[in-house]
Amino acid sequence: MWGRMDGLRVLERGTPGEMRRTLTDLTLAGAKRATAGLLELDYHAEDEPLEHVGERLALLDDSGAKAAELEVVDVQLVPFAEVTWAFAEAEGEGFRSLDHWREAHRRYWAPEGHDVDDSSTVVCVHYRLVSD
Repeated sequence: MWGRMDGLRVLERGTPGEMRRTLTDLTLAGAKRATAGLLELDYHAEDEPLEHVGERLALLDDSGAKAAELEVVDVQLVPFAEVTWAFAEAEGEGFRSLDHWREAHRRYWAPEGHDVDDSSTVVCVHYRLVSD
C-alpha cells in the first residue's frame, strides 16, 4: 500500500537521498512532468490501483514532508519497448536517447528483483504541479 497524506496518495520519487532530492527539485522546477512505474512491481505487488486523470497526489520530499501537490493529467499503459521519446523527455531527467532511458530504468528496477523485458508493462503518468 502506498502512504496517504492529507487524504491524498503520496508520490515518493526514486530512492531516498540524493536521487529523491534531485527528482523532487526537478518536479518543483517544472522540468519533471512525468514518471514511470512497472505495473507488476509498483501497482499489483503493492495492491494499488492506477492513478487516474484528475487525481491529486502529495509529492513527498526526502524528509517525508509534503513538498507539493500534483494533478494527474494522463495515464497510459505501454510495453517497455514502446515507451516514446516524448515520454522520456517529459520525465525531465536529462536522458540522451530512448536507449539511455531504457538502460537507466532497467538499472533502477533491477535491485527490486524485477527483470524488465520489452513486453513489461510500464505505467506512464503525466502530471502537473498544482501547488508547492
